[in-house]
Amino acid sequence: MAGHVLIIDYGSQVTQLIARKVRGLGYYAEILPANLDLTQSLSRKPGALILSGGPASVEEPSAPTLDPAILASGLPILGICYGMQLLAKFTGGALTREAAGEYGPAQFYADASSALFKDLPPKAFQVWMSHGDRVDTLPPGFKITGHTLDLPIAAMSDESRKIHAIQFHPEVHHTDHGLDILKNFLVLSKLTADWQMSSFAEKAVKDIIERTAPDRHVLCGLSGGVDSTVAAFLLAKAVGTRLHSVFVDNGLLRQNEVEQVREAFTSAYPDIELRVVDAGEIFLDRLKGVTEPEEKRKIIGHTFIEVFGQEAKKLGQVDFLAQGTLYPDVIESISPYGPSAMIKSHHNVGGLPKDLPFELIEPLRDLFKDEVRALGASLGIPDKLLWRQPFPGPGLAIRIIGQVTPQALSILRQADAVVREEIAKAGLDREIWQAFAVLLSNRSVGVMGDGRSYGQVIAVRAVTSVDAMTADWARLPYEVLGNISRRLTNEVAGINRVVYDISTKPPSTIEWE
Repeated sequence: MAGHVLIIDYGSQVTQLIARKVRGLGYYAEILPANLDLTQSLSRKPGALILSGGPASVEEPSAPTLDPAILASGLPILGICYGMQLLAKFTGGALTREAAGEYGPAQFYADASSALFKDLPPKAFQVWMSHGDRVDTLPPGFKITGHTLDLPIAAMSDESRKIHAIQFHPEVHHTDHGLDILKNFLVLSKLTADWQMSSFAEKAVKDIIERTAPDRHVLCGLSGGVDSTVAAFLLAKAVGTRLHSVFVDNGLLRQNEVEQVREAFTSAYPDIELRVVDAGEIFLDRLKGVTEPEEKRKIIGHTFIEVFGQEAKKLGQVDFLAQGTLYPDVIESISPYGPSAMIKSHHNVGGLPKDLPFELIEPLRDLFKDEVRALGASLGIPDKLLWRQPFPGPGLAIRIIGQVTPQALSILRQADAVVREEIAKAGLDREIWQAFAVLLSNRSVGVMGDGRSYGQVIAVRAVTSVDAMTADWARLPYEVLGNISRRLTNEVAGINRVVYDISTKPPSTIEWE
């Protein structure tokens, strides 16, 4: 498509988020790995180039480099984070490696005369940083267009060459005016906003029909959350009775989860088959003595596949396994485009065995949660399914730091229920992305009933987010925190201390493991 935006991926965890924001503004965007030859992609006449961030240092010998065709193209260029550092290096600037790096929020002061920051407020605004290198010497022909208190060159431009660069991430939710900055760049590039996502469902259904024709069967791993629910709905439209939805009770679910999922799904979709499999004993047996998070995730992923395989045999010939995999799952588990770092294996991506006995169907793997919810609403899926809080596939196993035991699961189930009940009672469950309890491995001395106690510690985690790629800790009212703490120590046997996690993502992840 002529005039589209070509995004060069240097391995950032949020590269797809750039594409998502660009598409949301009405411009078609494609992502290309940084290690591929650009010749063919440039021959399709893109209208602008965006260089993503990445985990490497530009000075490392093995670091992704800048294809000379990028500067030679004469196209408008926006460099983000690592992209800015590459542009500085290859246009004559100099960089320094910071000892500690800079991660999380910073106050950015924009140069009002820069076209990239047109119509933005004159005062400082929050941006999201995640970098280890910094530009120390400006390349010839460039001018400084923004700074922070700690970073003299936080943005730079050579407007005569249509090159702009920023050290922060405008694509993440927690950068104020990030969408305005991207829009300003696209307007400067003189592109036409004529792309829409309204046909996504139609295209997804068509693709599934083509893959499964004429009579191949699909097993859908259903968790009861929005992602797998929307995936199941699309699949039902495409394959009808050849869809077999399977909900696995892995023994790691929240309180009353099985009953809630069964009731919600069957009442909303009585025509879609739902098979509930009790496999808790198998999962808990496999997890005995395991404490390492990656090992937990891989065991759980492999066991899910084993259970699906057993159910498939009961059904006869099943050719496909369908999942509600989203882009945040993919980018943390594998590198789909560029040289991104693996953060953790998601049970439905990096936790899958290599000898998978099915072909995978993942109709939502390039989307984010907010896009899936919008898609689900357009398909008529009820709010009670669309707005369930995200719950990880490995379940409570990755919210227990250390061994997963029946006793630990019992404590955590009760604690998690208290946290979610108090959040809902305060009317905060829609504005908070995720709220849950984590059972820590260390113990704490306390005083209970005028005597010494040596109990366990619960960490409460509540975050705000839009897409799970970045997250900020929720500023819960003190009264809500007090109620949670009081109920946990009074109602859940074995807990004598409660702490609140105030970490952002990055540098932390939303889940602890």
